[in-house]
Amino acid sequence: MTVLSVITEPLGGSPLAQHAIAGVDPHGWLVARPVGADAWRKRADIARTNVARDWAAVLVPALGSGAARVAEVAAAGGIVVTTGQQPGLLGGPLYTLHKALTARALASAIERATGVRATAVFWAATDDADIDEARSAMMAAPGGVARFAGPALGVDGQVMGTRALGDVRVAVQAAIAAAGGDADPALVRALDEAYVASQTVGGAYVALLRTLLEPLGVSVLDAWHAATRAAATPHLVRALVEASAGAKAVHARDAEIRAAGLTPQVAEVDGLSHVFALSEGIKLRIPLADAARHAGAAAGSLSANVLLRPILEAALMPTVAYVAGPGELAYFAQATALADALGMRAPLGVPRWSGTVIEPQVARMLERRALTLEELADPHAAETARARASIDARAVAAFARLRALSDTESAALAALVPPGVPARSVEGMRHQLHHRIDRMERRFVAAAKRADSELMRDLATVRGALRPEGGRQERSIAWFPYVARHGEALLGLLEEQMARHAARLVNGAGAAG
Repeated sequence: MTVLSVITEPLGGSPLAQHAIAGVDPHGWLVARPVGADAWRKRADIARTNVARDWAAVLVPALGSGAARVAEVAAAGGIVVTTGQQPGLLGGPLYTLHKALTARALASAIERATGVRATAVFWAATDDADIDEARSAMMAAPGGVARFAGPALGVDGQVMGTRALGDVRVAVQAAIAAAGGDADPALVRALDEAYVASQTVGGAYVALLRTLLEPLGVSVLDAWHAATRAAATPHLVRALVEASAGAKAVHARDAEIRAAGLTPQVAEVDGLSHVFALSEGIKLRIPLADAARHAGAAAGSLSANVLLRPILEAALMPTVAYVAGPGELAYFAQATALADALGMRAPLGVPRWSGTVIEPQVARMLERRALTLEELADPHAAETARARASIDARAVAAFARLRALSDTESAALAALVPPGVPARSVEGMRHQLHHRIDRMERRFVAAAKRADSELMRDLATVRGALRPEGGRQERSIAWFPYVARHGEALLGLLEEQMARHAARLVNGAGAAG
């Protein structure tokens, strides 16, 4: 009987990200990843000396019920492994879960290796303002994928912590239906209660993630909470005071990256600092020319941009490492330059685990249709190959003979071209013949696809579940139906993979991706 399974896959990403994934930095742009217990112990010592003694007490209100775990680790002189993500409808895609579980596994692995208490903290970036991403969700469905989007309420630049969620009942009910009749009732209830019209986009996200992650040992910090913003203010003021130096450092690093034949992950915006001003929940990037004026801003009225955020996390919590996706790992090459210019501790980015969940019903379709994940990467290859295989063998042979005949006779004509007839015209004729033959063969293939509707439906279903729209499952498909449907069975499989991945990170054997 086919069972639920999880497979590890390369994380992917740009050539710049690949340096961080491999733990190799030939250019000196990244914080070196520790190797072995002693090196991680030293990294922990550095992390602890970088933060205020009462760091945990300051952040307690922003951590919800996960604060107790963080406070316990802080009291023991411990450290944190952080990760995070901006809000996403229905709790975001699968890699949200992958990041959180990788952080927890790495914290456990570091603690076992060093004896230093460690815990995982998920930074819910509710101060983000990208509504297009925050209001969207995708789920696997029979025959492909289903897309859902909430309303785009609010105004441009409004943070998710204040932006009204609006009516997303269609998406919520679809997610609950997709989870099936045996879905975890507590998780279903949490989704139903969190994603209501009276909630904010960020508030719904934080509420659902806390229900999922806190029992698993991951605390969720609300970035928009007043306690987080107040704690961040002195560091953001520092970034404003040194705004010009920070901008010059990132500009110089970008030039180094380009000189190495690579592309900076985060594009520069000339004349702007790395800090946002906040006014009634609206973010506006502060110009360098106005940085000094904003350095006297009230507590809670500033926010970090994407390069400054991991530096800020390391200043607020004794962060030994940040678990990152490929895009984040790439921009750490820029963030380290900014940190050095600001006189702040540069963050260490480590790669998250990456993989695909294969449910039993999907696995059966893969077996029945003799499909592989590699085939699914091409949007049409599997369908075309199987449709072509179903064409009458006599027709396939006829097409092959026609191509061979056109090549043979074209070559004969090319040898007999009289004066006044361009030799290339014969080759042009051959290409036209092949084009006409190819077009007719494609019509045969299209007819075969239409004739085998069950095959095409199975292929579309498998593609939607594993390679939606040609992309990776973890980057598109919402985690909620999977976790609600499979619960501990899925989490257990993921935890096994995360533990191996974390052990490789700690021991220096290289990341799986």
